[in-house]
Amino acid sequence: MTFTDSKQRFSSRVADYVRYRPGYPASALDFLRKECDLRSGHVIADAGSGTGLLSELFLKNGNRVYGIEPNEAMRAAGEEYLASYDNFVSINASAEVTTLENSSIHFVTAGQAFHWFDPIAVRHEFTRVLKPGGWVVVLWNDRQMDTPFASAYENLLVKYGTDYQQVREVYPEHAAMQRFFGTASFLQHSLPNAQVLDLEALAGRLRSSSYAPQQGHPNFASMMSDLQEMFRQNQQDGRVRMEYSCHMYFGQLVQQD
Repeated sequence: MTFTDSKQRFSSRVADYVRYRPGYPASALDFLRKECDLRSGHVIADAGSGTGLLSELFLKNGNRVYGIEPNEAMRAAGEEYLASYDNFVSINASAEVTTLENSSIHFVTAGQAFHWFDPIAVRHEFTRVLKPGGWVVVLWNDRQMDTPFASAYENLLVKYGTDYQQVREVYPEHAAMQRFFGTASFLQHSLPNAQVLDLEALAGRLRSSSYAPQQGHPNFASMMSDLQEMFRQNQQDGRVRMEYSCHMYFGQLVQQD
């Protein structure tokens, strides 16, 4: 499945995305240091860098990071969010055509944006820009479904999401990673991650999703009313906990004919 609006879907959701989307666990860096010999001197290309959540993880590690983002609003938000990092370079480009030089990058990373990419085109592009022995790392925060709150939130998305189930179908699970890496070997690892949200933050987290009806949509008011009731039933001390598993897929690519 392809989404023709993939590069613009979040333009009207940037503020909520910046404030309410989860970041990535710092323990991911420890794992990459061990398994991929990640060092602070390595150069990173963060494809679909958006508002900068994944880029920041590597900037804190001392890496130079090229943020590749085609959406103007998301790119501007990322530039503002990461303005204090001298090692961040923002590039107006797509994951499929990064404009980076051949064999110039140690690690290509991708976060939540990966499922919007053209897998064949990005595989060729990532292979082109990576140095020999370079790595591709895909990180994905996947909501867990094993609590009453998590089940209720999932049901809300199924009920009101404009194209939630279609989007869910293309999340990069293991089989998709097998197709992407092809004959190259890759590894998988998962790390726990979580958000603790009050009602305002939970509402913002919902609004940040590309499939959530926006204000003015006929279903927006009903959705937010159901969200408030769901929060009331599941909150403890005015908070709910949204649990994630941060899936990591990483490997080295070989050029395919």
